[in-house]
Amino acid sequence: MALTDTAGNLMRGLGLSDPVIRLGVTGLSRAGKTVFITSLVANLLDRGRMPGLRAAADGSIAAAWLQPQPDDTVPRFDFERHLAALTGPDPHWPEGTRHVSELRLSLRLQPRGVLSGLKRTRNLHLDIVDYPGEWLLDLRLMDRSFAQWSAEVLERMQGRPGADAFLAEIAGIDPTARFDEPAAQQLTRAYVAHLAAARDAGFSDTTPGRFLLPGEMEGSPALTFAPLPELPDSPLWREFRRRFEAYKSRVVRPFFRDHFARIDRQVVLVDVLGAVHAGPRAVEDMRRAMADILSAFRPGRAGWLAQLLGTRRVERILFAATKADHLHHTQHPRLAAILTAMLREARDRADFQGARTEALAIAALRSTTEEILHQDGQDFPAVRGTLMDGRQAALYPGELPDNPAELLRPAAEGASHWLDADYEVMNFAPAPDTLRPGAGPPHIRMDRAAEFLIGDRL
Repeated sequence: MALTDTAGNLMRGLGLSDPVIRLGVTGLSRAGKTVFITSLVANLLDRGRMPGLRAAADGSIAAAWLQPQPDDTVPRFDFERHLAALTGPDPHWPEGTRHVSELRLSLRLQPRGVLSGLKRTRNLHLDIVDYPGEWLLDLRLMDRSFAQWSAEVLERMQGRPGADAFLAEIAGIDPTARFDEPAAQQLTRAYVAHLAAARDAGFSDTTPGRFLLPGEMEGSPALTFAPLPELPDSPLWREFRRRFEAYKSRVVRPFFRDHFARIDRQVVLVDVLGAVHAGPRAVEDMRRAMADILSAFRPGRAGWLAQLLGTRRVERILFAATKADHLHHTQHPRLAAILTAMLREARDRADFQGARTEALAIAALRSTTEEILHQDGQDFPAVRGTLMDGRQAALYPGELPDNPAELLRPAAEGASHWLDADYEVMNFAPAPDTLRPGAGPPHIRMDRAAEFLIGDRL
């Protein structure tokens, strides 16, 4: 791996190979990673809806095409199938990300301007790496012992869905009993059930990330443990501590070494509206989870990740609040402001270290139209779309506050519900037959996202 990267860097430095940008796309569950990648690629292939990408507007991008990615052991991102699912006559949302995948998009760039005749066309390769956001949550495990992680998890799970059943399992543990594998599996199943219920209720921090997406490792000892109160003399506690360390060394570290450490630009997708709808505790949980995740992108960070990254650093990070099409455009600045405030600490840290960052409210695939609802002499800015059951519906989700502190303060203070507002969310289906010749899928600000992520290299 290291020799390959070094040789590639040397060849690019000598002008003997085309430059490559490795773009990582991540986010937490239901943030829309698959839809984002599909829309980005489709709109770079057919650029009719990309006026905010300067190289598309001025004709600098002469051509774009897909080709095999350089990593032969990584599955290809199934772009064609996902695009057909989103834009066909019977559109539907594709399945979420369950493993690492990759796609290479190549761009032929035509020089523009007064000196264009002195320059030749060149190629730029964009390698897009998609990986589950749940796995990124494991970053927080690397600097924690089993006892520290257990204490944090047991404290924050109070009152969450499924917590009572899991805590009842813990209460029945005999700390002096010999280790029993079936009992360990039962305890793990109860913990995984809690994680799944918490995720479905809008909570973000559900570690370990592989427990909800185990893949071929399902049932392995490295994925058979759970948080416990500190019982150092208990055989169960000692075995779970050993498996926790094995999980970090055998699962987490290889993933970041093989994939994460080679990323140049990063997209972090956040379903802010889903968290707001779920309530203050979900908003605060998302804020803390994203702060932990984004600390990994801080150049020069001390510790194990810095050793993996070496001198390489992520140059640009886009924070994107997805599903902006669920709001009237007049509320988009408020959505972006809430995201910015949620990520303030982590974002300022990255800015201070030299990485460029941006926060946008986007919709990778626009599935609604806007209208004004008239009720009781008042006008409400709304959106209209097709629900998942095929019915047409108009939605006024509520008014997001001008000041993000009106949401973040009660969230940080542990409020159980919003006092002065009720925020609604509907699940809209993709609109049918949205493609037109020369243009990718309809979107909101995907051109601005592309301009920030790769515009400086086009």
